[in-house]
Amino acid sequence: MSESDLVFLAVAGTAVLVGAAVQSSVGLGLGLVAAPVVAMLDPTLMPGTLLVLTAVLPLLTIGAEWRSADVRGISWALAGRVVGTVAGVWVVALAEPRTLGLIVGVGVLAAVAASLTAVRLRPTPGTLSVAGVISGVMGTATSIGGPPVALVYQHESGPRVRATLGGYFLVGVVISLVALALGGQLHVREVVAGCALIPFMVAGFALSRPLRRVLSGQHLRTALLVVVVVSGVTLVVRSLL
Repeated sequence: MSESDLVFLAVAGTAVLVGAAVQSSVGLGLGLVAAPVVAMLDPTLMPGTLLVLTAVLPLLTIGAEWRSADVRGISWALAGRVVGTVAGVWVVALAEPRTLGLIVGVGVLAAVAASLTAVRLRPTPGTLSVAGVISGVMGTATSIGGPPVALVYQHESGPRVRATLGGYFLVGVVISLVALALGGQLHVREVVAGCALIPFMVAGFALSRPLRRVLSGQHLRTALLVVVVVSGVTLVVRSLL
């Protein structure tokens, strides 16, 4: 293993550990924390490397809180995600990444602003389908696809949010990986790098246990909105720079 490989594992591994701890506590956050770091170290590893990790982490979350998952809601969101994923593959192949990131980031921030008004999103078939479409485009093109669905569930209990988002991520990310592979946009290097970072992800999940006990109700909603806002700002700043 070369020195550059060790540096990558140390830096990217730390970001994955922190991101996994955040996502295991709030319901999302792995892509938000780790994607910018991996992209900075080696842009050619994106989005495949992060998608591999976000396909594995939900297995741990679901194993801990699977009884609380909204299975019907997941199915509606996934129906939308299939449509969004097809569009996302097309975007990866043709669109300018900076422009896409800017549009998505602004859209996420606008959605958060709307959620702070009297308008209250509920996990209905309609809202979940629309959120799934947007999430499919975002997740496939940028590896940050959680915010739209997370906003729909922001008023639910902690276990329900984490288990539902975990189930959604598990199936949705697998769909994105298969679509990218079929479209020639997923390479072996990305998969190998993602597998190498899995131990850091498992460590982050283990560290999140104390946080899961205290994050519920308004505390969870606040933490969730903070993570979503940071994800939107990250996309905007990354695009502008």
